[in-house]
Amino acid sequence: MERYDSKLKHPSRQLRNKSTEAEILLWSKIRFRQLKDLLFYRQKPLGGYIADFYCPKAKLVLEVDGGQHLEKDAKEYDQVRDEFLKNMGLTVLRFTNVDVMDNIDGVVEVICRYLP
Repeated sequence: MERYDSKLKHPSRQLRNKSTEAEILLWSKIRFRQLKDLLFYRQKPLGGYIADFYCPKAKLVLEVDGGQHLEKDAKEYDQVRDEFLKNMGLTVLRFTNVDVMDNIDGVVEVICRYLP
């Protein structure tokens, strides 16, 4: 299992209880080993960050972004975060809330391309 800052355990639990509609929809498609029998975690601490979804076997992080991620500061933060995760050997896929809500089948298809 990947290392993480233990201070993120409580915030990750809080985030699981405050999921967006898009996160709930995506979670309904990837939980219970529905994709290639692989386990995904939700709001998983990785290093000093919390990933929306994480599949350890595929070394895959999934992010579902709302409109706030379009702001300059958020984009810069996301780039630093993604680089950190990539340096851990992880692949990061980002989807917007709109992608998930309007085209969940397409989102799942993209995810499957990155699964072993």
